[in-house]
Amino acid sequence: MEIAIISGKGGTGKSSISAAFATLQDEIVLADCDVDAANLYLLFNPVCDKEYTFVSGQKAKINQEKCNSCGVCIDYCRFDAILKKDHKVNILETLCDGCLLCSRICPRKAIDIVNEDKSRMYTGYFKNGRMVYGRLASGEENSGRLVNLVREKAKQIAKEAGINNIIIDGPPGIGCPVISTITGVDTVVVVTEPTLSGLHDLKRTLEITIGFKIRTFVIINKFDMNTDMTSGIEAFCNQSGIKVIGKLQFDPLIVEAMVNCQSIIDYAPDSDISKRIRNSYSKLLQFNLIDKI
Repeated sequence: MEIAIISGKGGTGKSSISAAFATLQDEIVLADCDVDAANLYLLFNPVCDKEYTFVSGQKAKINQEKCNSCGVCIDYCRFDAILKKDHKVNILETLCDGCLLCSRICPRKAIDIVNEDKSRMYTGYFKNGRMVYGRLASGEENSGRLVNLVREKAKQIAKEAGINNIIIDGPPGIGCPVISTITGVDTVVVVTEPTLSGLHDLKRTLEITIGFKIRTFVIINKFDMNTDMTSGIEAFCNQSGIKVIGKLQFDPLIVEAMVNCQSIIDYAPDSDISKRIRNSYSKLLQFNLIDKI
């Protein structure tokens, strides 16, 4: 079973809950699909066994030995990525869109096309099972495609190792990486917070999961920060037919656990917040089992 934990906005505590869920089972595959800002590997420090190069696209690069600074490429570039400085033509890597037009129209064939290959995908072991995560290099694109590769690798490892459940820590928002994260999963857990922006982004996220007909549950994190807004979120979920499987209070122990590179379950197993997370996970598994009957 694939369980994806996502959030409509950043900072809701999604990764902390993903880490807690991952340490509630003895054997799990944990996939960190927040490839733009992967952080679960910092928490669990997995022993990596394989590293894969991810080619996210292509960029143009000037061969200064061939270039005579004629400037033809500057006139044709629609992204203003090429400029002349000190009588030399240069390409701004951050603005280059990889359309490859400049390499085709250069009269001296002085522009080479190079792969963007600084991004990586890793597989490894941590104390509760296996882990897969991707790290998109700064300025590189196609994070949705890297998310898909992380998920495929996680499913492959789970099948080979005979592991039944995969926990996916997804990216925030509702963009392409999120779509790649939730497409085809069994269950989605949306983590939200009791704020106006939290409710707004929860509504947008639920529109997607409901549209995809994915079994969806909600956890309200830091619910005690605004109990009126929490009640509003619960009312909205009830009207939408979405079950709220947990309300977690604000607890500094969560931050302490992260500073000590542990999930809250490992750091403070007998704390009230850990008990609430256990209860939420139990409800998640229970509702999934009922729906399958």
